[in-house]
Amino acid sequence: MPPFRRAAAILAAVVLGTGPAMAAAVTTVQPGKLTVGSDLTYPPYAYMQDGKPAGFDADFSRMLARQMSLQPVFLDTRFPDLILGMRAHRFDIVASALYVTPERHKLINYVPYLTTGSSLLVLTSGTYAPADVDALCGKRIGTIKGASWTPKLAKVSAEHCVPGKRGAIQVREYPTSPEALMALKSKAVDVMMEDAAVSHELVQQSAGSIKVTSTKLIYPIVIGLGVNKDDTALLDALNAALKATTDNGEYPALLKKYGLDKPDAADVQSALGQ
Repeated sequence: MPPFRRAAAILAAVVLGTGPAMAAAVTTVQPGKLTVGSDLTYPPYAYMQDGKPAGFDADFSRMLARQMSLQPVFLDTRFPDLILGMRAHRFDIVASALYVTPERHKLINYVPYLTTGSSLLVLTSGTYAPADVDALCGKRIGTIKGASWTPKLAKVSAEHCVPGKRGAIQVREYPTSPEALMALKSKAVDVMMEDAAVSHELVQQSAGSIKVTSTKLIYPIVIGLGVNKDDTALLDALNAALKATTDNGEYPALLKKYGLDKPDAADVQSALGQ
């Protein structure tokens, strides 16, 4: 399809709000399907329940796919491999609490849809109760591998902890969030750093064994769908679907269901480093 005709098809989908028009304007990994890469070990965003993908990211992906008249297909993939898998065209998008960062934006495009931040978790049986990253000097921090806060912790360690002779921050990465939690419970780490919504979910499921000690969101950040840089047609169609579901009330209702908020334009620009 010539570029001007493709643009016209996408514009028609936006104006008319017709799913079939949007589906016809894009080429996906599997024809007629929206293949979603997601780490399904990460409640409340993405996890398995009764043998099916569940959580906000799963519901959000299904909502957009339905608006685009595509069938959603989920591929459970560990977080560090998600961007690599998408760029290798194993799936069309990444929907897995993917933080928007300037570094990642060099590799992929985004459809921003949430704001969040991170929290600190410790065992309730201990006395250590860090309120912020300044209290992490000399401590062992457990985290999911590939987290956006890991390089930030390294910077705090190098610029503040070590020069102040308070001991380096020792970050220990694990393939999944449950494995990082297991490390905390077994005292292989002193504290766990995790997304705020995930932390809230973990505390609710812990029967009182862990607690959040951070007093405010650490490193507030925007979450977005990941889309390949060379797939502008899909990016435009996803944005059109998000606008349509915002206008018809589906997206606001989904946010309310999970107690989450959408980012504003300033949040997005800041997250992209612009």
